[in-house]
Amino acid sequence: MFTHRKVTDLNAYFSPLSGREDRTVYFGRINRYSEAVHAFLLKYFEDARKAGVLIEGKLPNPDEKNLSYYRELMGDHFQLDRGFIQDALRKWLPRMNDAQRKNVAESMYSTLTLLKEEGRNEAMLKNAYVKFMCWFYYRLERIVNRLGSEKLPKILYEGEISRYELLMMSLLSSAGCDILLLQKKGDGPYLRLDPASALSDEIPVPGGTDFPPSFGLKGILAEIREAEDAERLYRDQPKLDPCTNAWLTGKIREDLLKAPAKRGNDPGFFYNLFVRINGVPDRLTYLNDLYQLGLELQGWQRNVLIMDKAIPKPDMEEISQIQRGNYQTRDQMILGLSRNLIYPANPEVQKLMQRAFVDLILSESRKTEMSLPRLTNRAVYLLCWIRRYQGDLFRNWNPESVSVFIHMGPLRDETEAMMLRFLAHLPVDVLILRPNLNENCVLKDPLLYEQSFPDSLIVEHYPRDGAAAEMGTAAYYAERDLDTLMYQDTGIYRTRQYKNATVLTLRTMYEEISILWDQELRYRTDFQTRGDLVTLPVLYAKVSGVKDGNVELYWKSIKALLTEETKLITGSSFYDSLAQNPVKAYAAGFLKNGKLQRQKILEHKCYQYGFLRQEMQDYMLDKLQLMIEQRIISGTFENGTEYTIIATVLNLDRSLLRLIQNFDFTKKNPKIVWIMTGEMALTLEDTILVTFLHLCGFDIVFFVPTGYQCIEKYAAKRLFEEHQIGPYIYDLTVPDFKAVSGSVKGARMSLRELFFKRGN
Repeated sequence: MFTHRKVTDLNAYFSPLSGREDRTVYFGRINRYSEAVHAFLLKYFEDARKAGVLIEGKLPNPDEKNLSYYRELMGDHFQLDRGFIQDALRKWLPRMNDAQRKNVAESMYSTLTLLKEEGRNEAMLKNAYVKFMCWFYYRLERIVNRLGSEKLPKILYEGEISRYELLMMSLLSSAGCDILLLQKKGDGPYLRLDPASALSDEIPVPGGTDFPPSFGLKGILAEIREAEDAERLYRDQPKLDPCTNAWLTGKIREDLLKAPAKRGNDPGFFYNLFVRINGVPDRLTYLNDLYQLGLELQGWQRNVLIMDKAIPKPDMEEISQIQRGNYQTRDQMILGLSRNLIYPANPEVQKLMQRAFVDLILSESRKTEMSLPRLTNRAVYLLCWIRRYQGDLFRNWNPESVSVFIHMGPLRDETEAMMLRFLAHLPVDVLILRPNLNENCVLKDPLLYEQSFPDSLIVEHYPRDGAAAEMGTAAYYAERDLDTLMYQDTGIYRTRQYKNATVLTLRTMYEEISILWDQELRYRTDFQTRGDLVTLPVLYAKVSGVKDGNVELYWKSIKALLTEETKLITGSSFYDSLAQNPVKAYAAGFLKNGKLQRQKILEHKCYQYGFLRQEMQDYMLDKLQLMIEQRIISGTFENGTEYTIIATVLNLDRSLLRLIQNFDFTKKNPKIVWIMTGEMALTLEDTILVTFLHLCGFDIVFFVPTGYQCIEKYAAKRLFEEHQIGPYIYDLTVPDFKAVSGSVKGARMSLRELFFKRGN
């Protein structure tokens, strides 16, 4: 029999039997978590997996099939006798040697005797005996011939152990087996079975905490397999390891300019920095300081790469050059794609890049939302960027050199952020400048060192020459501060302060149209500004019939809406679908997988809006994308209507473009009054036109005296509101509104008149 001793050192579990005093075995319980426990369990798990047993949850009770086989082979006889048990073990578990069989028989006899002393009858003892024998055969047979050997077998049990399982573990311990109970829920359930801890010992965990929710045998196995896979993924290891930020003094400019040889003296490391600076220390000198920094870096003859706003996305040619296959697993993908990392000019750089690539993709793969296709797409983008910039960053590289990558502006794209995290694993100083504190940066990394200043400054480009390094005066920045105080959350707005907006269609009474028509958007109900986005409450209505049948009053009420911001359209068509459209032939190439190919559009020879404000061009493309995505027009993604939408929107009339160019989201919005007196409905192109202008923020009112269905034909979604104001009148001729004289009472009523004088 073996001697059970208390564990004083976790590493004692891994000692061979010959190195233990008096044939010692260990039976311990771990109830708390720590990093040391984590490391120990990884090693113990591996031993139990190779030459022991892992038990998660419970040892299942023998089923009828198990019991039937036992009775067929062993019969139904039972005696509480050492000789009987030993003979039964010889037949049931023939791989045991005599010494092992004797130890197990003695231990089982002692356990059954204990149960008898507790008052168990003969039938209960027999049931316990059969249960133990079945557990040996069906769950523990792989260790029976290892019991008491020089390298003791190990059992790792996770869960709340039951009474008979505890007796079984104690039996095995006495027969020459190390046992460990992993109790994530604490020691309470165990102590109800063994209050004095007579059978096992609690292992103290200094500074221990609760176990992480995901920790357990499955998690440990996944971690071990990941380590095994990683060993396969990391092929030729580089000689150098990164020492990132540990050497920093906090004076970033001085640290950046410090020669790599003076950053540290361990030849096994390269010393680089990974820093984000938020805000500016001095607005008066910031740009000039950056300009001087660039000059000094050039003087040191370091490889410097500066990126403004964003890293340009890979084009189709770059993507096509990445060799890839159809991957079923993450590791297949990493192994396959990493072969694209080739830098023959310096094998050590190539190895560093391959290691950094594997590190980063493994890290990204652990994100819960990261599917294999999405991870593959990000990895391909990363490889395109690496290929594009590796020559600039590592030209004439040697182990004592560190390149510099400066990103002016925050990172807004996760894939772009991943590129900078990749560079931070290489001999590259990565510096992110975020002078405008109102812009958010998505980059997060435990290695990243941040430095923040209270002042903010809008900087579009890194100053690469003296002209770009012009400084603002103190008065200039004081004015900007006052500007911010006046125009931020005050209800007062700068001219064209906002660059993006979304529309909200107002539901009104007919009489309210004339009241709201000439009103600035900021004074309308539900106008809101949140961050950089404005909510525009707009009118979009169809007015059917003629109020009181009074045609003269009808024309006067329409004339009252013809303001400077209003485009008047008469008849059933405005957009000439037969006229030459330079965009039509190329529209199919401007859409891929439902997404506009914006850069392709902006650079194409048929693009006609390059003279508009850049923010308005972006705004128009946003609304075009929205219109296609929401399938507002019938036939979108069914019969090619989406291409007609693109061709129509990118070929607008110059008069409409001028209204859009002049549109200030906080002031009066552009407007369209469309009068339709005939029987013809809007064409597809005209429906696209008015829908797009509505999404852009136009007020649009159709006057249809006939009440006919004229604007509904191609509308998959009804965005407008219809007002029935009087009898239908046919065959009206739209007058020359310059000749329509006088005003009409009620054409422009106040709210007071609307609610209190309607009867007059």
